[in-house]
Amino acid sequence: MHKTSTRPSIHADLSAAKQIIDAVQLFPSELLDDMFCASSNDSAQSEFWLTFDDGSTVAIAYCAPEAMADGTWNLLLIAVHPDRQGEGIGTQVMSYVEEKLSSKGVRILLVETSGTDDFRRTRAFYSKLGYNEEARIREYYGVGDDKIVFHKYL
Repeated sequence: MHKTSTRPSIHADLSAAKQIIDAVQLFPSELLDDMFCASSNDSAQSEFWLTFDDGSTVAIAYCAPEAMADGTWNLLLIAVHPDRQGEGIGTQVMSYVEEKLSSKGVRILLVETSGTDDFRRTRAFYSKLGYNEEARIREYYGVGDDKIVFHKYL
């Protein structure tokens, strides 16, 4: 049995991260080339990437501070390979993110997602973890595709 860990991502994780993004079809995985692990600084205000690894990379997450806000961060990406969804991996990654941010003195974590039916399970996931729908921006991503912002005090 492999040891399970959520850890800071390294550049060697890029290929596996792209495979996860391709599998979940969130956006073109080539976009990761310029943004993956862009910040290697671990200061309290530095963005960070995380990898969930249990012998292979099965989930990734990306979190960054909100500009011009005191103690507010945004989880900009979390993705679990479809073959491994429903195993509690997303919950483990979110717990790790929340603990890491809380230890840095972060007050609020925001999460944004789509309002389409395709993202119903995603919105239910955040609600189950104690996030509240805070805002809806109509047709933000496109016609009929609202942006939903979830909010949680850490």
